[in-house]
Amino acid sequence: MSSNKKNLQEELIRISGVNPRKCMRCGKCSGTCPAYDEMEYHPHQFVYMVETGDIEPLLESESLYKCLICFACVERCPRGVEPAKLVEAVRLAAIRKQGNNRLTANDIPALLDEDMPQQAIVSAFRKYTK
Repeated sequence: MSSNKKNLQEELIRISGVNPRKCMRCGKCSGTCPAYDEMEYHPHQFVYMVETGDIEPLLESESLYKCLICFACVERCPRGVEPAKLVEAVRLAAIRKQGNNRLTANDIPALLDEDMPQQAIVSAFRKYTK
């Protein structure tokens, strides 16, 4: 595996906090996924592809944006693997790869809405500043 692939794999695992090696590929996560029919890669496939370092197809996949991040897959996993967190980490990597990840402190006032919770603002700032 090339060093770029290895670095990306390690970064996704770090960001998500998920250990993909815990997955036993039972498919329960995919079986409970409400977006299963819409996804090119299913939750158990995301986990396996991150584990093996085959991440490039995931970065280009529409499945990233079909996932509802509903955590149904997390609830069904008998081993505590959290596929939704891996999907979110891959989604974040795709956004960063596209270069749409720059948000500065000066950009925030224009985006504020008085009804928006502060947690959303902090989350967006954290997500798009690296």
